[in-house]
Formats: sequence, structure tokens, C-alpha cells
Amino acid sequence: MTATTYTAATVLALASSAQAERGADGQASILYWQAPSIMNPYLSGGTKDMEAASLVIEPLARYDEGGNLVPWLAEEVPTVGNGGVSEDLTAITWVLKEGLKWSDGSPVTSEDVKFTWEYCTAEGGGCAQAEKYIDVTSVDTPDDRTIVVTFGVPKPFPYGPFVGGQAPIIQKAQFADCLGPKAPECTEANFYPIGTGPFTVTDFRPNDVIQLTANENYRDPAKPAFQTILFKGGGDAMAAGRAVLETGEFDYAWNLQLAPDVLKNMEAAGKGKIVSTFGTLVERIMINFTNPDPALGDERGTVAHPHPILTDKAVRQALSMAIDRELLVEIGYGDAGRVTCNVLPAPEIYASTANESCKVQDIAGANALLDEAGWVRGADGVRAKDGKRLSLLYQTSTNAVRQDFQALIKQWWSEIGVETELRNIDASVFFGGDPGSPDTFQKFFADVEMFANNFDGTDPENYMARWACDQAPSPENQWQGNNMGRFCSAEYDALVAEMATTADLDERASLAKAMNDILMQEYAILPLVDRGRVSGHSNALGGVILNIWDSELWNAADWYRVK
Repeated sequence: MTATTYTAATVLALASSAQAERGADGQASILYWQAPSIMNPYLSGGTKDMEAASLVIEPLARYDEGGNLVPWLAEEVPTVGNGGVSEDLTAITWVLKEGLKWSDGSPVTSEDVKFTWEYCTAEGGGCAQAEKYIDVTSVDTPDDRTIVVTFGVPKPFPYGPFVGGQAPIIQKAQFADCLGPKAPECTEANFYPIGTGPFTVTDFRPNDVIQLTANENYRDPAKPAFQTILFKGGGDAMAAGRAVLETGEFDYAWNLQLAPDVLKNMEAAGKGKIVSTFGTLVERIMINFTNPDPALGDERGTVAHPHPILTDKAVRQALSMAIDRELLVEIGYGDAGRVTCNVLPAPEIYASTANESCKVQDIAGANALLDEAGWVRGADGVRAKDGKRLSLLYQTSTNAVRQDFQALIKQWWSEIGVETELRNIDASVFFGGDPGSPDTFQKFFADVEMFANNFDGTDPENYMARWACDQAPSPENQWQGNNMGRFCSAEYDALVAEMATTADLDERASLAKAMNDILMQEYAILPLVDRGRVSGHSNALGGVILNIWDSELWNAADWYRVK
């Protein structure tokens, strides 16, 4: 546990942008074809919402492009060596930088940090980032700049709370009346958060467009170089790629989830560059362990009603065996994708080799497995058992690559006697956190759903904790949480608890692999593609450093216009 410094690339970027005065470069335009629906990552599990919010609200520390933990609002990263982490590993002490101000001019204090924890853990509420605060028993504020986080168990990796783009600090004064069940009702605060970041929101239109302006109280008087940001949402990846790489109308396009030949042709236009690298982003199919039948009313999709078909492990395994992952990579991602049989593909020390059989499609084996399990084909070729027809609703977000995947997988599943209905939902809604919408990936009112996700930093403790029993979205937590499939295993929960108190790196790796292997061998998740993060920026935008370990917009304060 050692604090690390900025890499040479980051320092060069900082130096380049620092030559300009704040706001001297006018406007930058950003395209996220999955439009943000909220500016509060504690109320949304969508990457689009977290990254948009990262322009405004910030954590105590975050990860740079190399996966190194660096101080952000804090003076330094606490360690045992510098006295910031207690010898018994049960407490971590952070100290805020001097003179920090919120965008409204008021001082940032330790009380804001403490309140952020209280907000996420408030009774009767739901927090999309709850796993970040597991094992925290108290947050104390001995003075205006000091925060002491105490854990109920020794934490060899105490960098969950207030670290990374998923766990930023929010202002107590703004959110004081938004605790628990009131949180989603605070529209003004959720759309217009007061922050410490380089920009502030001047106009927010959910699932459409955000207007931002430079934060006049930002801690570096020379930044940001851009006075305004036009953050446009909606459309699709194809239009976003064209607007940056072919026409140059926009400066930055996120998540260019397009076929490799399409991207190559776009970049050939010469207006911009593709930036790409691999991290922990996995395209996966989630299995719903609960019954999404609308006839269940308010108990739909809850653990009170197990899924009538997918609780049969043979069915889950057969669905996985029928998929040709090599072909999915070829048609969907090319060199920006790799076949994976793990939901935790990286860093390398955590990557399991126990699940490699998924790399080879086995239609015959899948059929034999279903035959043995008693699923019998009917006259129409669809299997049934005990009066239950093997018919599934398969949902995902609207995207050309994902619809190609759906069509192929539907065909493969038909070859093993599975009837599949396809559904695609606008990404802004699907990845939104609106507890009133039936179409979010948290509610998961379908049998299987497909999306990609990853985690902050390089330590997977908090990420693997997402599939603990208590992380399942439900009406009681306003459908927040990252265990979308409602998977629940006492064995798994025990491993989560053990990793939280394990210091040895090799032992931590073994525990992470064991958790991954439970999820894979129970077929709770069907991993498809280890995806590289692919975005694009215009040749006129400087300072961009793609970061797969934190928010992609992590260093927007350092962006500048190339003259």
C-alpha cells in the first residue's frame, strides 16, 4: 500500500494545458450516445451517468491511466507507511487539500465527506455504489480537513470509500434533505450538483443534452482551458463516430461500439483519432434468478419468486455452451475484443484459467445436457418440462453490435430448443437509475439481459462484492445495487467477507478467482467478450488520456484546443 505519483504522460499533459488561461479555448463538445439521465452516480449504475457527473463532482483519490492510485481532493493517499492507515488496518485517515471550495464558493469540509457516506447508507434508501462502503462502521471528523474512516474488520485494501469516479464527494448543504427514500425526489440536486470539479452544470435535459461552464472556484486558476462544454447524448455509436472522426463536428465520442471495419473507415477520413486499450470491461449475459412475470405485481423480479426455468443449472449451462464467442468477437469487435470465460479478466494475477471450455461452442453437448435434464422438444422444436415452455425474453440496450449479437445468439439457442424473444431498450433508459421505470437493467424485468461493465482501479474487492446476496436490487432499496441477477450464495458471501480482511496479494488473487469461478460454474453470468475501451477524439482536441481504470473524462480539466 504505497502512494503513487503521476506518470510522465500525465505530467506532460498537465504542462501543455497549463499554458492556457481558464476558458481561453472556448467550447468543447462531447458525444455520449448513451445519454445521461442523472448527474448523481449514487442513484445510477450506468457508466454514462457516472462519467458525466465526474466533470462536476470528485473523489478524495482516483486512478490514473496506469491504474495507479493518486490523490485528488486529498493531500496524499494514506498508507501504513505514512501513518494514514492504522497498523491494525481498521482505520484510514484522509486529509483534504487546503483551500478547497465548492462551485458555489463555500468551503469543502470533512463534514461533506462524512455526509456522503451517510447519504449512501441512509435507511430506507438505495445506493448504486453501496459496495464501496461495505464494512464502514463510522466516519469521524476531528477537524474541518480530516476524515477518519473506521472499519468493522481489518481492511488490507481500505480504498473503497470516497475513491474513484463511482464514489465522489457530494455537498452536505445541497443534499441534506435528500436522505433515504427522499433521494430520488431531489431533482434539482440530482441534475445540478454543486461540485469541486472543473465544470458546473448550467442546463440539464435528461436523456438529451447537458450544458456546462467552467467552475470559477476550481482549485487550479489556469484550468480548465475550455469555458463551456456541450455534452450531447442520444443517437447511436455510428452517428457519434462520424461526428468526430469523419466530419469533425464534435471533439470527443465515447464508447464507439462499432464493427472494426466501420471504425477503420471512419478514422481514414483524417479528422480524428481512435483511442483504445484493454481493462476489465466484459460484455456479458446476466441470468435472472427471479421471476419477472408481470402477474406478480409488486413482487415481480424479487427473491420471493425464483425463476421457473433458469433456476435449473442445466438450462443455464446449455445456454452458455451454445454460444460461439469467437464469432462474436470477430463480427463485433475485431482487435478491440477477446474471448473471455471470466467476468474478471484482468489484471492478469486475478484471471482464472478454470473456465476455458466456454471458448468452444458445443451445440451437441448443450442438446445432450437438456435431454438428460428432462427438457423435451415439442412439435415446434421448442423444449418443455413439467408444463413449462423453454421460452426466454432477452433484453439489452439499443446498439447495432448488440442487436447483431442478439440475432446470432437467438439462432444458436433455437438449435438447442430454446425459444427467444428479443427486446432492445434505449440505452439512456436501460442504463438509467429511475426507480419508476420498468425498463432499467437494475429492475431486469426479463429472463436474460446483456450489457458490459467494469470497475474502478485494479483491485477487484469491491467489484466482486457486487454479487453478494445483499447487493441485489429490490423494491426495498429502490432497485439500486449491482447484483442484477439476484444471485445468492452463502459460499460466495463468505469469500467476499474473507477477501475484505486478507492482506497477502496471492491469497487475495486466489479468493477473487474463487468468486469468479463460482459465478462462472454456476452460470450466473455468461461472459462473452473482453472488450477494449474504444473512443475517439478530434485532431483539434489535445490533452486526452484514455483511462480504463476510472472515469474516461478523469482529466477533462487538462484538455485544450490544438491550435
